Amino acid sequence: MRPFTGVLVSLLALACVSEAHAQPVTRDIPYAKAHERQVLDVYAPAGAKNLPVVFWIHGGGWQTGDKSMVALKPKAFNDAGFVFVSINHRLLPTVEMEAITRDVAAALGWVHKNIAAQGGDPNRLLVMGHSSGGQLAALMCTDDLYVKAEGVPLTAIKGCVPVDADTFDIPAIIEVAETRARAHQLPLPTYGHRQKFGNDPTKHRDFSAVTHVAKGKGIPPFLILHIGGNPDTTAQARRFANVLEAAGIPAKVVAGREATHASLNDSLGAPDDPVTKELFAFVAASLER
Repeated sequence: MRPFTGVLVSLLALACVSEAHAQPVTRDIPYAKAHERQVLDVYAPAGAKNLPVVFWIHGGGWQTGDKSMVALKPKAFNDAGFVFVSINHRLLPTVEMEAITRDVAAALGWVHKNIAAQGGDPNRLLVMGHSSGGQLAALMCTDDLYVKAEGVPLTAIKGCVPVDADTFDIPAIIEVAETRARAHQLPLPTYGHRQKFGNDPTKHRDFSAVTHVAKGKGIPPFLILHIGGNPDTTAQARRFANVLEAAGIPAKVVAGREATHASLNDSLGAPDDPVTKELFAFVAASLER
């Protein structure tokens, strides 16, 4: 019997999870010292030991959001035999995008170095994020310079799940938004992706996960979740999956047909949610690799 079989059984039983008491959590653990937002929360089941770890990055357009925006996920993952970590990072416009990406990498480095003391396995990490957090998750799992700088081998990340992100290819999303505005004789975005990521095309490419996909780097499998009714996140999901698959990296795209940008995220962990079932099937398969 393979050692992960017990966790797999728990995952398949997720449909029976009910909403119950709050999860045990250790809050506001600092992973760096430059800013008060450089903290994370760890949700760990009682008696946790050597469990796989979910590393969660909140959304909010890189300018708002908080690590408390986890909805059902900590309980769902704890009940299935995981440690769940949710992080904060600094925000635009107080800092530039480079500082945000460094924060996420630093938090991931802290988890790799310290999560064993919280019952987690530092070599079985799953990186996830919603919206802007999905862009950051994808970047951490493709541009290995970030994780290597923090002492994390990319091979320690067993799977990546961006949730309704629209920025895997930043030059493309900028071109689409600005072309749409010109075609319809509308004002150009005043605080769109160009402004958030700077006006340097080199930076646009460098912050795009598609730029860094290559064979032989240890890039993990991807489950790319998006809402079915948004042409931008749909196109970005398919674009990213095509690049991953061309490099021989497993990638699956799943659309939440009846979901909104918020509900797709908030429903993850719900007993009868079809996207949740896809998520936990992907997680089980990724950890079995």
